[in-house]
Amino acid sequence: MVIEKSEQIIREVGKVLVGKDEVIEKVLMTIYAGGHILLEDYPGVGKTTLALGFAKTLGLEYKRIQFTSDTMPSDITGFSVLNRATGRFEYKPGAVDCQLFLGDEINRTSPKTQSALLEVMEEGSVTVDGVTHRTKKPFVCIATQNPVGSVGTQPLPDSQLDRFMVRLSIGYPSTKEQVDIIKQRQHHNPLDSVTKVVNAEDILEIQNYLTSIQMSDEVIEYMTKLCEQTRKSPLTELGVSPRGVIALSQLSRARAILKERTYVIPEDVQNIFVDVCAHRMILKPQAKIEGITTEKLLTNILGEVEPPHLGTKTRA
Repeated sequence: MVIEKSEQIIREVGKVLVGKDEVIEKVLMTIYAGGHILLEDYPGVGKTTLALGFAKTLGLEYKRIQFTSDTMPSDITGFSVLNRATGRFEYKPGAVDCQLFLGDEINRTSPKTQSALLEVMEEGSVTVDGVTHRTKKPFVCIATQNPVGSVGTQPLPDSQLDRFMVRLSIGYPSTKEQVDIIKQRQHHNPLDSVTKVVNAEDILEIQNYLTSIQMSDEVIEYMTKLCEQTRKSPLTELGVSPRGVIALSQLSRARAILKERTYVIPEDVQNIFVDVCAHRMILKPQAKIEGITTEKLLTNILGEVEPPHLGTKTRA
């Protein structure tokens, strides 16, 4: 049932994001893993469209906020207002009072407003005037941003980047895909044809099922060694945090589900290693001078750390 529904979801979102099934699959895996997604790419490649497509097909209540320089933290968390009739302060929810929160161009707003998302992304709650309010479940944040080099952007602090389970890029479409996009938009908006496949209860059920996916000690040790290597590298100032290792394990389990397995194999870890870890690292100036990116460094680490040979032990 999970596989069938997942395939339907990928097909539905594929209606609005042509030729990008791998990205769609990784976003779905992250949602199953209970994580948040940062879509970083140039304007016009479909970041917002992807998020809206998922909101429709997953049947989640969603809210969207376009981040600008004057967006306030209270726009995110909500605020208290005095009710003159009762003489009491009442809480008015902010934009995160939903199940799928879309933050458009998050690096266009101030660090103060960006940090308003820290608590809700980690704990699923917001605290206003000393009172904590729980958000709805599931809660997923999909944030988009243009590259930091763009004029007028504010780079996200490292602590907030660490809250995102993955950072993904969509990339430009091929010539054929671009032609298909233009053709499909001649007579209607593809978003109008996206249908609901699951609902919030289904997503929560899959998230709970994730804990039953087996992960051998050898695979756990393999993930740990990979992340430790990012800290030991002479080219890094900051390696992958323990939160990153946990994210790697969760997303590996989600990939196992999509591949119709009840256990994790090294291939699951390798497939999402760069997506989970690249945005959690800071390279030394020496690496930048040598033209080494975090993606290239992580790919090299995958080649250096030998994966375990599980045989049939994991299936037992």
